[in-house]
Amino acid sequence: MKNTVLHKADTRGHADHGWLNAYHSFSFASWYNADKVQFGALRVLNDDTIDGGMGFGTHPHDNMEIITIPLEGDLAHKDSLGNTEVIKTGDIQVMSAGTGVQHSEFNPNADQRTKLFQIWLFPKTRNVEPRYQQITLDTTEQKNNFAQILSPNPDDAGVWIHQDAWFHLADFEAGFSKNYELKKEGNGMYIFVISGTITVDGQELETRDGFGVTDFKTLDIKATTDAKFLLMEIPMTY
Repeated sequence: MKNTVLHKADTRGHADHGWLNAYHSFSFASWYNADKVQFGALRVLNDDTIDGGMGFGTHPHDNMEIITIPLEGDLAHKDSLGNTEVIKTGDIQVMSAGTGVQHSEFNPNADQRTKLFQIWLFPKTRNVEPRYQQITLDTTEQKNNFAQILSPNPDDAGVWIHQDAWFHLADFEAGFSKNYELKKEGNGMYIFVISGTITVDGQELETRDGFGVTDFKTLDIKATTDAKFLLMEIPMTY
């Protein structure tokens, strides 16, 4: 019997710092909701808009898998591992903080905003050696398909992390449907709608809604309008 939790877009935490407009699906910084602390290993799902030329100063992380997916514009990254990179729309970046890393992130374009998702997962192994990875995705693979962008396996498609998680991006035409099959028994699924509307086993989801499902083997996902969405299969215990 499937268990579900629905997080409507307008129930998210919101913080407008002027240079940063952030929406939090789970408790973050000064916003706390006892019912939205995490979903299994998924601890943070932030939907951020950063003004031109602005960003986050150097700050530390440890024992967290941090995934960044730009949706619009660019993000400049610098860390204590010696990485100095720019992540562009269509890329995905992962940083395994492990024993500890410091990094900064800012919008390098003065005349353009940057929109991104930042996602934190608890790792399955603590105190690993910190690592950094970014790749450019082939967005054509997402058309009417679940395009894998993250897994636990360095040899699989996408980036890899220290957790038994699989992420897919999808770009469905209205009316298209496809079944998702669970990759690891005991995992759950958190679905986040980037744009458009979809149904998941009949549950309608709108833009920026989040939907968690556990105790399932397959999910029927159908686009009711043209829709883009992120699938995050993650361990519920870790």
